[in-house]
Amino acid sequence: MQLDVGNSSAKWRVVQGDTLLGRGSYREEDPVSREELLACCEQPDYIWVSSVASAEQDSALSRLLQERWNVEPWFARSEAETLGLRNSYTEPERMGVDRWLAMLAARERSRGRLCVVDAGSALTIDLVSAAGEHEGGYIIPGPDLMERALLLDTDRVRFSEASDYRLDPGCSTAQAVRHGIALAQVGAVRQALAEAGSELHLVLTGGGAAWLYDQLGRCGEFIPDLVLDGLQLQGELRAA
Repeated sequence: MQLDVGNSSAKWRVVQGDTLLGRGSYREEDPVSREELLACCEQPDYIWVSSVASAEQDSALSRLLQERWNVEPWFARSEAETLGLRNSYTEPERMGVDRWLAMLAARERSRGRLCVVDAGSALTIDLVSAAGEHEGGYIIPGPDLMERALLLDTDRVRFSEASDYRLDPGCSTAQAVRHGIALAQVGAVRQALAEAGSELHLVLTGGGAAWLYDQLGRCGEFIPDLVLDGLQLQGELRAA
């Protein structure tokens, strides 16, 4: 069993070799999703976790899983080097493990220069050289965080009507806010690609990546399970 735990929810999958046996999502406060998780298989051989949640949330999840299956979960961590991917951080463990695992999986798919984008609560953009060196990256608030910050700190920016995230100029406050956020998200990726300076392969993942992939003209690859794929690579290396 493998889990990718984000800031607001988690997704899980059960695999046997290369065969996917089941998948789903989990929210700590949602009893239905909790029961689905706990009923996903009879007895896993292992439980591997990628988590960017708090230590308290990790502990609560670990207790839940151990009580159900009597298997201690293994929590992946960012490393200085894994399978030829080398971390640029002076303290490698301080890099978000979701970013590290996404880069690891992307590099297994393509050995050229990479731009790995994870569109979740935050938008992260990371560059990896063809030789496997992490060249650095960007962390940008995602759409929900951008909107929350704007509404929190501006008394007169208020709206109740619905509006989609689009790139054309908005003709109401709701549209101007949502379309501005969309412009910022897409523009950040485009500018990062321009700043990179040479041709590279774009890989997108995360809850907002399907939308972002469409807005970018469907260039590169959209891989929903990139973090879980990286978790599997690091977990198998650990278990070998």
